[in-house]
Amino acid sequence: GGATRLRSAGEEGGGFLRAVRGRRSLRGVRMVLNELGRKITSALRRMTNTTVIDEAVLDDMLKDVSRALLEADVNVKLVAQLRSNVKKRVSIEELAAGVNKRKLIQKAVFDELCEMLDAENKPVVLKKGKPNVVMFVGLQGNGKTTTCAKYAYYHQRRGWKTCMVCADTFRAGAFDQLKQNATKAKIPFYGSYTETDPVKIAAEGVARFKADAYELIIVDTSGRHRQEAALFDEMEQMFVAIKPADVVFVMDSSIGQGAFEHARAFRSRVKVGSVIVTKLDGHAKGGGALSAVAATNAPITFIGTGEHIDELEPFSPTSFVQRLLGMGDVSGLVTSIKEAGLDQNPELYKRVMEGQFTLRDMYDQFQNISKLGPLNKVMGMIPGMAEMMPKGKESEGAARMAKFCTIMDSMTDEELDNQKIAFIPSRIVRIARGSGCHPRLVEELLVEYKRFSKVVEKMGKMKGLKGMGDMSKTMPAQLSSQLGRAMDPRMLKQMGGTAGMQSMLKQLQSMGGASGGFPGL
Repeated sequence: GGATRLRSAGEEGGGFLRAVRGRRSLRGVRMVLNELGRKITSALRRMTNTTVIDEAVLDDMLKDVSRALLEADVNVKLVAQLRSNVKKRVSIEELAAGVNKRKLIQKAVFDELCEMLDAENKPVVLKKGKPNVVMFVGLQGNGKTTTCAKYAYYHQRRGWKTCMVCADTFRAGAFDQLKQNATKAKIPFYGSYTETDPVKIAAEGVARFKADAYELIIVDTSGRHRQEAALFDEMEQMFVAIKPADVVFVMDSSIGQGAFEHARAFRSRVKVGSVIVTKLDGHAKGGGALSAVAATNAPITFIGTGEHIDELEPFSPTSFVQRLLGMGDVSGLVTSIKEAGLDQNPELYKRVMEGQFTLRDMYDQFQNISKLGPLNKVMGMIPGMAEMMPKGKESEGAARMAKFCTIMDSMTDEELDNQKIAFIPSRIVRIARGSGCHPRLVEELLVEYKRFSKVVEKMGKMKGLKGMGDMSKTMPAQLSSQLGRAMDPRMLKQMGGTAGMQSMLKQLQSMGGASGGFPGL
């Protein structure tokens, strides 16, 4: 009675995405990653710049790091433990002469931060090709229904046959919200306006989708407070009825270290297999929430970095801390490139190696960058690049790229493909009128294009880059030296100089594997 499935993608229900046009995540994740990260990095840098490293210098650095963690609402016991462990790992007086104390201390801090965010238990591994029921639980108002849609969309993009079941009869409008989210993402759904028994709805929905051979069946449940015994009993009954492969606890990062008690309360009633921390884009207590959840030994599998449906990131303690400290996340960048299919563009690679770069190539690269996600996220994955984004200006870069693409949409094929065409004033005015912008912005685009084409021209003259398509045959040291001469000196400095460039190329080489690198880049 009253059961509903997805009817068409055109069905009304775009509120999920319409309400969030501002893309708060473009500035938000930077707040979490960079406010805390900037303070810790500054403390490490001050120590590095000190002439003599002794116990007093180590203590000062650890005090600054501890202060930054406490301000992010990390539990004081965990902070004290980190200080103690770093001191145990690095005994200044016992270190042999010639040992690089700075690198040793930096590595100790890095390892302890990773340890703080790492849970002992491993997340449940879902089996493709078989029905996997995943039950979402959590406190009311923590973004559970939105996260269900993000989770379904994330797996759908990776080839999973996904669907959603609304078993939340407690909150008014829950089914409407899930229906809107699912419709926008073109994900089949099941629910009821008339049935009041959530366990019955969940069982019927799961049975129906299993019969249709769906691989990932996501069940959204009512939001609960850890003191509501009746709702916890209902959750246990649903767990028995649908026998989920995984129970995902969704938690709002704004509660900080209070996450420990909430996560522990849920784990005491049902077998929570993994945790998703939401709203990391809008609160400074994110570090406290992440460390508190990890302390319950429940693995964090994803973090919500914004309100858009594609703003759900897989969580890895090592990658998270690398980006936190401005060290980049090359493995994450490589994964994003492969998922977006940007590593398969041999024609562009060939033209770049010959020193050719047209406005159409520039347009394609802007489009490719937008496929990788928010610009600040991409920059954060490249070592040293996060700091080049001015604070509070993160969204401007993406908006500027979008405007440039609109301008290029107003150009003719000849203007896009002919490198030698002259952009006289009348031509610039015509393009500006066609794109609805000021001629000055068209001129700025042409300046950027000339700068890019000069770099490509230099790259085309480099013998070492001819073998970049097969990185296993190219020496990173030779490549880094040649690329360093072609790059903007400020950008090279942010990446740690030629040594930093060499390190990144080695990582790319190790991840390119037998496929022979990334011919499309």
